[in-house]
Amino acid sequence: MIGYLLKRHVAFFTLHFSRCIESLKRFILQRLALLIPTLFGIVIIVFLMIHLIPGDPAQVMLGERASPESVAALRAEMGLDRPLYIQIGRYFKGLIRGDLGRSIKTHEEVWVELKRRFPATVELATTSMLFAALVGISAGILSATRRGSLLDYTGMMAALVGISMPIFWLGLVVILLFSALLGIFPISGRISSSTLIEGWTGLYLIDSLLAGDGGAFRDALWHLCLPALALGTIPMAVIARMTRSSLLEVLGEDYIRTAWAKGLSEKRVILWHAMRNAMIPTVTIIALEFGYLLGGAIITETIFAWPGVGRWLLLAVQARDFRAIQGGVLLIATTFVIINLITDILYAYIDPRIRYR
Repeated sequence: MIGYLLKRHVAFFTLHFSRCIESLKRFILQRLALLIPTLFGIVIIVFLMIHLIPGDPAQVMLGERASPESVAALRAEMGLDRPLYIQIGRYFKGLIRGDLGRSIKTHEEVWVELKRRFPATVELATTSMLFAALVGISAGILSATRRGSLLDYTGMMAALVGISMPIFWLGLVVILLFSALLGIFPISGRISSSTLIEGWTGLYLIDSLLAGDGGAFRDALWHLCLPALALGTIPMAVIARMTRSSLLEVLGEDYIRTAWAKGLSEKRVILWHAMRNAMIPTVTIIALEFGYLLGGAIITETIFAWPGVGRWLLLAVQARDFRAIQGGVLLIATTFVIINLITDILYAYIDPRIRYR
């Protein structure tokens, strides 16, 4: 009898687990199917926005004193004299082949430029988000569990100040304080000129660790501290406020009071029962802020002379390099869409009810 009941329970849990896996697979496939029209729309919008901006790239390349005949010849060579639908058709053909064109300013392939600079942006954005998430979630939990205390008021006041500070002002302040006055961190750049890091990822922290070069790792990390601090301060404040708000809401639920009544420890109630249900809004904020960091690090990269995509895009806009702008914006938008996809999958993992909606 016991063996029969055990087999029934095992069969039930096996069936339930397989149904959950199938439901999660359908959920992921549905989100993947939405990527194609989304990316198609992004390409159309970016292409039209770039070509509707006033200014002639051919005129910019040749200079103001170039003759109209020279400008017209260059426009014909670049295909800018063709109708817009023909230009966008040629652009799509290039995208299918993985060709983003050549930069008008440097005459180098846009994909090569992005491949060289995107790891720097990813490393800066990832480090900033790790700093923001760790400090922000911790501050939010402490404020929620100590509601009304001096710690709560201090943490939320610091979060309010962090949200209010512009990045360009904060970047200049930390440079003045920690570099110019105290001399602790380097002012700009990604690594010292005397340090050489070789690797295939382009992420200096990872490449130096794989190579076992502790000196290069410390040098890269030391250059990364100030930009990451400046870029991660606003997301940290937003995450702290959101974590506190969502956790306070969950702590008032009946099942939390039941957990307290069972005599469970504060650590188990907060981290296991409350935080899992309070994390969905926080995960949303983290995903959105991470996408914004990848696309909005232009100011930080410019202040700290960080050789990333943001600073490169700013120079491309100033030079009216429309091919570089198209490639850079398309890469950032695609990354943002993929981050949202990963966020949706995390939703389904955190709250299984989402899979059935």
